[in-house]
Amino acid sequence: MTRKKILGSHVKRLLSGVSVHGRRHLTEVEADLLQTELLLEEAIDKLTGSFVAVHAVVGARQEAIDRMLAGGTLSLEDRALLGSMSDDVSEHVNTAITSMQFQDLTAQLIERTLRRVAGLRDFLGTLNDHGEGITPEHGSDEIVDRLGQVSVALAIQSLQLRSKLRRSVEQKHLESGDVELF
Repeated sequence: MTRKKILGSHVKRLLSGVSVHGRRHLTEVEADLLQTELLLEEAIDKLTGSFVAVHAVVGARQEAIDRMLAGGTLSLEDRALLGSMSDDVSEHVNTAITSMQFQDLTAQLIERTLRRVAGLRDFLGTLNDHGEGITPEHGSDEIVDRLGQVSVALAIQSLQLRSKLRRSVEQKHLESGDVELF
Protein backbone atom coordinates (compact mmCIF):
# COMPACT_ATOMS: atom_id res chain seq x y z
CA MET A 1 0.00 0.00 0.00
CA THR A 2 1.35 3.40 -0.90
CA ARG A 3 1.95 6.10 1.68
CA LYS A 4 -0.79 8.20 0.13
CA LYS A 5 -3.31 5.36 0.51
CA ILE A 6 -2.23 4.71 4.11
CA LEU A 7 -2.60 8.39 4.92
CA GLY A 8 -5.98 8.55 3.20
CA SER A 9 -7.13 5.47 5.10
CA HIS A 10 -6.12 7.01 8.46
CA VAL A 11 -7.82 10.32 7.67
CA LYS A 12 -10.98 8.52 6.56
CA ARG A 13 -11.04 6.37 9.72
CA LEU A 14 -10.44 9.41 11.95
CA LEU A 15 -13.16 11.50 10.32
CA SER A 16 -15.58 8.59 10.40
CA GLY A 17 -14.87 8.01 14.11
CA VAL A 18 -15.37 11.68 14.95
CA SER A 19 -18.63 11.72 13.01
CA VAL A 20 -19.96 8.55 14.67
CA HIS A 21 -18.96 9.77 18.13
CA GLY A 22 -20.47 13.23 17.63
CA ARG A 23 -23.70 11.91 16.13
CA ARG A 24 -24.11 9.33 18.90
CA HIS A 25 -23.77 11.94 21.63
CA LEU A 26 -25.99 14.47 19.90
CA THR A 27 -28.65 11.77 19.46
CA GLU A 28 -28.44 11.01 23.20
CA VAL A 29 -28.64 14.73 24.03
CA GLU A 30 -31.76 14.96 21.89
CA ALA A 31 -33.28 11.90 23.59
CA ASP A 32 -32.55 13.32 27.07
CA LEU A 33 -34.12 16.66 26.15
CA LEU A 34 -37.22 14.95 24.75
CA GLN A 35 -37.51 12.84 27.91
CA THR A 36 -37.18 16.00 30.01
CA GLU A 37 -39.97 17.63 28.00
CA LEU A 38 -42.25 14.61 28.51
CA LEU A 39 -41.54 14.58 32.25
CA LEU A 40 -42.42 18.25 32.53
CA GLU A 41 -45.65 17.80 30.57
CA GLU A 42 -46.67 14.81 32.68
CA ALA A 43 -45.89 16.60 35.94
CA ILE A 44 -47.79 19.71 34.91
CA ASP A 45 -50.82 17.60 33.93
CA LYS A 46 -50.75 15.79 37.28
CA LEU A 47 -50.30 19.02 39.22
CA THR A 48 -53.15 20.67 37.36
CA GLY A 49 -55.42 17.69 38.03
CA SER A 50 -54.52 17.65 41.71
CA PHE A 51 -55.14 21.36 42.20
CA VAL A 52 -58.46 21.20 40.33
CA ALA A 53 -59.50 18.28 42.56
CA VAL A 54 -58.48 20.19 45.72
CA HIS A 55 -60.49 23.17 44.50
CA ALA A 56 -63.57 20.97 43.94
CA VAL A 57 -63.32 19.42 47.42
CA VAL A 58 -62.84 22.81 49.10
CA GLY A 59 -65.78 24.23 47.12
CA ALA A 60 -68.07 21.35 48.18
CA ARG A 61 -66.98 21.78 51.79
CA GLN A 62 -67.68 25.52 51.62
CA GLU A 63 -71.19 24.85 50.26
CA ALA A 64 -71.95 22.56 53.20
CA ILE A 65 -70.58 25.12 55.66
CA ASP A 66 -72.66 27.88 54.00
CA ARG A 67 -75.83 25.76 54.40
CA MET A 68 -75.00 25.21 58.02
CA LEU A 69 -74.36 28.93 58.64
CA ALA A 70 -77.64 29.79 56.95
CA GLY A 71 -79.41 27.76 59.61
CA GLY A 72 -79.93 24.69 57.51
CA THR A 73 -79.48 21.25 58.91
CA LEU A 74 -76.93 18.88 57.58
CA SER A 75 -78.06 15.52 56.36
CA LEU A 76 -76.19 12.39 57.39
CA GLU A 77 -74.74 12.40 53.87
CA ASP A 78 -73.48 15.98 54.30
CA ARG A 79 -71.91 15.09 57.64
CA ALA A 80 -70.15 12.07 56.17
CA LEU A 81 -69.00 14.18 53.22
CA LEU A 82 -67.57 16.85 55.51
CA GLY A 83 -65.74 14.19 57.49
CA SER A 84 -64.11 12.66 54.42
CA MET A 85 -63.14 15.96 52.78
CA SER A 86 -59.97 16.43 54.83
CA ASP A 87 -58.79 13.01 53.73
CA ASP A 88 -59.66 13.86 50.11
CA VAL A 89 -57.73 17.14 50.24
CA SER A 90 -54.76 15.39 51.87
CA GLU A 91 -54.77 12.71 49.16
CA HIS A 92 -54.85 15.27 46.35
CA VAL A 93 -52.06 17.33 47.94
CA ASN A 94 -49.95 14.16 48.35
CA THR A 95 -50.50 13.38 44.66
CA ALA A 96 -49.40 16.92 43.76
CA ILE A 97 -46.27 16.65 45.89
CA THR A 98 -45.41 13.25 44.41
CA SER A 99 -45.81 14.60 40.90
CA MET A 100 -43.38 17.41 41.70
CA GLN A 101 -40.61 14.80 41.82
CA PHE A 102 -40.08 15.61 38.15
CA GLN A 103 -37.55 18.16 39.39
CA ASP A 104 -35.22 15.39 40.53
CA LEU A 105 -35.56 13.52 37.25
CA THR A 106 -35.13 16.57 35.08
CA ALA A 107 -32.09 17.65 37.10
CA GLN A 108 -30.52 14.23 36.47
CA LEU A 109 -31.33 14.41 32.75
CA ILE A 110 -29.99 17.95 32.43
CA GLU A 111 -26.80 16.96 34.30
CA ARG A 112 -26.29 13.99 31.97
CA THR A 113 -26.97 16.17 28.92
CA LEU A 114 -24.44 18.76 30.11
CA ARG A 115 -21.86 16.00 30.61
CA ARG A 116 -22.47 14.80 27.07
CA VAL A 117 -22.05 18.29 25.65
CA ALA A 118 -18.88 18.86 27.72
CA GLY A 119 -17.54 15.46 26.65
CA LEU A 120 -18.19 16.24 23.02
CA ARG A 121 -16.53 19.65 23.42
CA ASP A 122 -13.49 17.99 25.03
CA PHE A 123 -13.45 15.37 22.28
CA LEU A 124 -13.36 18.06 19.60
CA GLY A 125 -10.73 19.97 21.61
CA THR A 126 -8.51 16.89 21.68
CA LEU A 127 -8.91 16.57 17.93
CA ASN A 128 -7.95 20.23 17.53
CA ASP A 129 -4.97 19.98 19.90
CA HIS A 130 -3.51 17.01 18.07
CA GLY A 131 -4.36 18.42 14.66
CA GLU A 132 -2.60 21.74 15.25
CA GLY A 133 0.79 20.04 15.10
CA ILE A 134 0.19 18.54 11.67
CA THR A 135 1.43 20.65 8.80
CA PRO A 136 1.71 19.97 5.07
CA GLU A 137 5.49 19.97 5.49
CA HIS A 138 5.37 16.83 7.63
CA GLY A 139 6.07 13.59 5.88
CA SER A 140 3.24 11.15 5.44
CA ASP A 141 4.79 8.70 7.94
CA GLU A 142 4.80 11.39 10.63
CA ILE A 143 1.24 12.41 9.76
CA VAL A 144 0.11 8.75 9.96
CA ASP A 145 1.80 8.47 13.38
CA ARG A 146 0.09 11.64 14.64
CA LEU A 147 -3.28 10.49 13.30
CA GLY A 148 -2.78 7.21 15.12
CA GLN A 149 -2.08 9.09 18.35
CA VAL A 150 -5.22 11.18 17.82
CA SER A 151 -7.30 8.07 17.20
CA VAL A 152 -6.03 6.41 20.39
CA ALA A 153 -6.58 9.57 22.48
CA LEU A 154 -10.10 9.97 21.12
CA ALA A 155 -10.97 6.29 21.68
CA ILE A 156 -9.85 6.53 25.32
CA GLN A 157 -11.78 9.76 25.82
CA SER A 158 -14.89 8.23 24.26
CA LEU A 159 -14.74 5.17 26.54
CA GLN A 160 -14.26 7.34 29.61
CA LEU A 161 -17.25 9.49 28.70
CA ARG A 162 -19.46 6.48 27.99
CA SER A 163 -18.60 4.90 31.34
CA LYS A 164 -19.53 8.16 33.17
CA LEU A 165 -22.87 8.37 31.37
CA ARG A 166 -23.89 4.74 31.68
CA ARG A 167 -26.11 5.17 34.70
CA SER A 168 -29.77 5.72 34.04
CA VAL A 169 -32.08 8.32 35.45
CA GLU A 170 -34.10 7.00 38.39
CA GLN A 171 -37.27 8.27 39.97
CA LYS A 172 -37.96 7.66 43.62
CA HIS A 173 -41.69 7.44 44.20
CA LEU A 174 -43.28 8.55 47.42
CA GLU A 175 -46.12 6.31 48.44
CA SER A 176 -49.37 8.01 49.29
CA GLY A 177 -49.35 8.83 52.94
CA ASP A 178 -45.58 9.50 52.99
CA VAL A 179 -46.28 13.21 53.09
CA GLU A 180 -48.64 14.38 55.79
CA LEU A 181 -49.80 17.95 55.60
CA PHE A 182 -52.99 17.78 57.60
